Amino acid sequence: MTHVPPRGPQTTGESGPLPGTPPPVPALVAHARALPAREERDGDGGCETGERSAAGPGPGADMEAEPGPPQLWLKRRRCFLSLDRPRALLAWGPCSDPVPDPSPDRPPAPTPASGPGAYSVPVSEIITVEETEIDKKDHKSGKWQKMAKPYAFTVYYVKRSKKSCRWRCGHVTFWCTDEVLCNQWIQTLRDLIKNLTCRPKHLLVYINPFGGKRQAKRVYEQKIVPLFNLASITTDVIVTEHANHAKDSLFEINIEKYDGVVCVGGDGMFSEVLHGLIGRTQKDYGIDQNDPKASLVQCNLRIGIIPAGSTDCVCYATIGINDPVTSALHIIIGDSLSMDVSSVHHSNTFLKYSVSLLGYGFYGDVLKDSEKKRWMGLVRYDFSGLKTFLSHHCYEGTVAFLPAQHTVGSPRDKKPCRSGCFICRQSKQQLEDEQKKSLYGLANTEEVEEWKMIHGKFLAINATNMSCACPRSPKGLSPMAHLADGSLDLILVRKCSRLNFLRYLVRHTNEDDQFDFTFVEVYRVRKFQFMSRHSEEEDGDLKDLRKKHFGSICSNHQACCCSLPNSTWNCDGEILDNSAIEVRVHCQLVQLFARGIEETPKQEALS
Repeated sequence: MTHVPPRGPQTTGESGPLPGTPPPVPALVAHARALPAREERDGDGGCETGERSAAGPGPGADMEAEPGPPQLWLKRRRCFLSLDRPRALLAWGPCSDPVPDPSPDRPPAPTPASGPGAYSVPVSEIITVEETEIDKKDHKSGKWQKMAKPYAFTVYYVKRSKKSCRWRCGHVTFWCTDEVLCNQWIQTLRDLIKNLTCRPKHLLVYINPFGGKRQAKRVYEQKIVPLFNLASITTDVIVTEHANHAKDSLFEINIEKYDGVVCVGGDGMFSEVLHGLIGRTQKDYGIDQNDPKASLVQCNLRIGIIPAGSTDCVCYATIGINDPVTSALHIIIGDSLSMDVSSVHHSNTFLKYSVSLLGYGFYGDVLKDSEKKRWMGLVRYDFSGLKTFLSHHCYEGTVAFLPAQHTVGSPRDKKPCRSGCFICRQSKQQLEDEQKKSLYGLANTEEVEEWKMIHGKFLAINATNMSCACPRSPKGLSPMAHLADGSLDLILVRKCSRLNFLRYLVRHTNEDDQFDFTFVEVYRVRKFQFMSRHSEEEDGDLKDLRKKHFGSICSNHQACCCSLPNSTWNCDGEILDNSAIEVRVHCQLVQLFARGIEETPKQEALS
């Protein structure tokens, strides 16, 4: 009998033994003649496969295993799979001509990644990698019977829409004839994901069952829980029972055991969590929130927003869409976005924090009137808006503000805040430099603040930390406002005719410049104060200062509407009855699970 030495580890199956040894590491590329498989969709909240369909041989073509290096397959067709470690990029797709696998010490061999079925995804956007169980019925029925005993693993990843900021969970399953090669890929990708320390593992979740269309609980259970389970994220869920439930509980809960706080609801729910988290942080560090000049401490925990409200303004400004699945995927992969927060005080007393709109006059009147008509549902905002527009009230007062001299950009520079924003990154560097100077006692305490003051009659006074975009106003109140530049845009709408004010409001629904009116002024500021005429009569110092330096600034604007003593402030959807307020921007005080609005999707079919 002639003895034949073995060629290496063998994998047996119904088709017999397959000679050949697996490559040492899965950074190598597996090649074979291939055509891309069919793309499938599992539904709005589920996962999608990443392969695309193309014409080619029938289902049984090229199914039989051949001698040589182990191969990877996309369903029934051979493919290449490559891991580019320096770029942290995973690529796959069809391959027409097999080539030998490269050695572990060399870069991956060139792969045919230019075809229409080729894909790539950053490792940072891979959600998880799971070993896939083989269905014995499929294997015995003939689907895989020509291949040696198959092994499989599935890669779940973020899949972008090419036409919007919408994300979905895509998945692609690779089949292999060698168990060792399959396990190597699984372990390597899992190790890379494990090294991504920015990803949350344990989250505190607040659900507001009463906000918006009362769908928050259903949205979370049906769309978000499966994704969190897939990513192995554990949660503690609290369903709020009354107003300020989330805010109050954040002062009592041990928040150190969490990697973030998630709110399921609308902008009101986010505001509750924001106030609770900031308040808890300042309490822990002994900071008095009632001091308007206090330097607030940045919050360590990130906030995630699962939109289920009526406006979802914050979601639109931070990820570009109010889609629950997209928001959940940003949370899962651990995105981080800094955001400014404005503090509002009255007579050395803290009132509220604001991150979106602080509006006096028109928007304050709309909110106050709508609160009396909650029985009407969401349509109350349209009714109150029309009523307030027809009333056409204006309010006399004085606005004093500190211009943001060190901030790059202006409210009309046509440079919107986007993912990786240069202006926000530069502001972050300035903030870090100021913190270092303050730490070592080098801060310039002698800097003179040059305030500007404007007196007049106003239909609206709006201050925005962000664009305030929403479905009805795609560009928002201030399209060029930045999320983290340490400033806000102060918009003054002087009294004018109803027709002109209507023209101004209509500008928010189209691409035209809403500041291109003689009665509209916009400034980028770090701080501002407002005092109504009624309040000025009680504060002689401010009145004397205005007369001495500015006189009557609005003399060229003739009266065309009735003037009332006071309006109310609309602070992120909450009413503030104190008309005299002091506002200060705190640069990058909080962080969200977001990355900003992406101009174009980064992940697409390679070409």
